Amino acid sequence: MMVENRHKELGLSNETVLEMYETMLLSRRIDERMWLLNRSGKIPFVISCQGQEAAQVGAAFGLDRKKDYVLPYYRDVGVVLAFGMTAKDLMLSGFAKAEDPNSGGRQMPGHFGQKKNRIVTGSSPVTTQVPHAVGIALGGKMEGKDLVSFVTFGEGSSNQGDFHEGANFAGVHKLPVIFMCENNKYAISVPIEKQLACENVSDRAIGYGMPGITVDGNDPLEVYAAVKEAADRGRRGEGPTLIETVSYRFTPHSSDDDDRSYRAPDEVAEAKTKDPVIMFGAYLKETGVLNDELEKQINDKVMEIVNEATDYAENAPYADAESAFNYVYAEK
Repeated sequence: MMVENRHKELGLSNETVLEMYETMLLSRRIDERMWLLNRSGKIPFVISCQGQEAAQVGAAFGLDRKKDYVLPYYRDVGVVLAFGMTAKDLMLSGFAKAEDPNSGGRQMPGHFGQKKNRIVTGSSPVTTQVPHAVGIALGGKMEGKDLVSFVTFGEGSSNQGDFHEGANFAGVHKLPVIFMCENNKYAISVPIEKQLACENVSDRAIGYGMPGITVDGNDPLEVYAAVKEAADRGRRGEGPTLIETVSYRFTPHSSDDDDRSYRAPDEVAEAKTKDPVIMFGAYLKETGVLNDELEKQINDKVMEIVNEATDYAENAPYADAESAFNYVYAEK
């Protein structure tokens, strides 16, 4: 549970925690809008962050957003917003328009990439971002740069070879990597108890010579503290850390999935009683950082941003058909 004024104990100002709350809320509202657009036939695909915003935003604020590298997985709306992507950027991706900064409309939504903000492009095969993060950390170490690489993945991905190879290499070479598993209890339709023989994903850390920690993924302050400590360790040359954030996926796996076939509506409803956006808002009210008037101002601001981004992206041009082969074949 969140403790009163815990953010002050962590060295976070009222302004910073309000920024965290606004980023979480913006993540949620963008995601909700994308579902409406999908169901009305305007965008083809959505893969959600709903239920995981606290872990994503808390983690991003624990990093140095001016020099660290992030290799997000497909749900990480909160991470990429905190690192400098905009609602407009994400909507352009959803509508697959030419201005989409991730891929010029070539990739599915959730394949984040933006060089100027050190957001490294992901790919559809899950977990391929993990060895890439390790490579960036190795490059940074070899060049004497003060950087940490941060990579996220679902608990299903922690069973892939890419995770184990990346973790082993990072452990052996004491690389400044943070492996953060966003455990949302389901790998598409497969529940956690059918994925792991151990109790926690973090139990795997000992095999690779790194600390492993499991934290409440519904508490952005707890995630912030864990990631900040892991980043400090990495910068001191003490090697990688595995962090597991435990939350719950509120939506189906994607807009193409029907989750009623593998989990009960009551289970989802119960999980929503611990909604991280509502809980963090309640904490901020308890500590006097937020009141009803300010909450309304923030929500109105967020909705204005989402509406403007939606209108802009919907009316933006698609890429020319002639550009389909750009970046595929060498040009003379």
